Amino acid sequence: MALKSPAEIEQMRPAGRFVADVLTSLRAYARVGMTTNDLDAHAREMIAKAGARSVYLGYHPSFGAMPYPGVLCTSVNDHALHGLPSDRVLADGDVVSIDFACEVEGWVADSALTFQLGTTTPEAQRLISTTEQALAAGIAAAQPGGRMGDISAAIGRVARQSGFGLNTDFGGHGVGRTMHEDPHVANDGRPGTGIRLKPGTVIAIEPWLMAGSSDYVVDDDGWTIRSADGALAAHAEHTVAITKRGPVVLTARD
Repeated sequence: MALKSPAEIEQMRPAGRFVADVLTSLRAYARVGMTTNDLDAHAREMIAKAGARSVYLGYHPSFGAMPYPGVLCTSVNDHALHGLPSDRVLADGDVVSIDFACEVEGWVADSALTFQLGTTTPEAQRLISTTEQALAAGIAAAQPGGRMGDISAAIGRVARQSGFGLNTDFGGHGVGRTMHEDPHVANDGRPGTGIRLKPGTVIAIEPWLMAGSSDYVVDDDGWTIRSADGALAAHAEHTVAITKRGPVVLTARD
């Protein structure tokens, strides 16, 4: 884990602002009848205009059946994570999660949000709200001198109290010059355990919850993760710098 200096954290702010601006724009742009490819194209235009670089496009870890084909992860309804942009048409009431990471001036920021398109339902809104609450709890626990387990425990506590499915196979991670750095940030754990949280630690905190069980399946593409029982899923994420004065959200949206 490479700690960032205060000057380097300041250098990460443009990446954080850009990622936040793209997600805000996508939330306003999304309409019933669009495809997830349309959302991806909108993000590509913003990346090109900003002179930024996608860290998703062409990314090919061992589990992917092909290099990642888009600049967004667009996960709809029972898709929880890593949904591939496609010609899928968005319908009224769809629950849409968008995960976006990008490099600006040599630094990467990573963030995600979930929203319901058009007509809302109490079930989906509670799932989305609870996922955001879990993220907020994790951020609040990201205090200098604390432990990584404090963050994980805070997220897990919110999830368990809600009764939603929580799976810890995928979680947050360090971020900086690359998208995935040490340390791993689990979405459940015990307070007072794990590595010490030092000023200069920059992490992406990202809870994801499912309205049903904690089980998931992976599609043949090796990327798309969906709830095993077909229940709705939601994902929320921010890039957070731990400073002497506490956590600073670099991807905060207006």
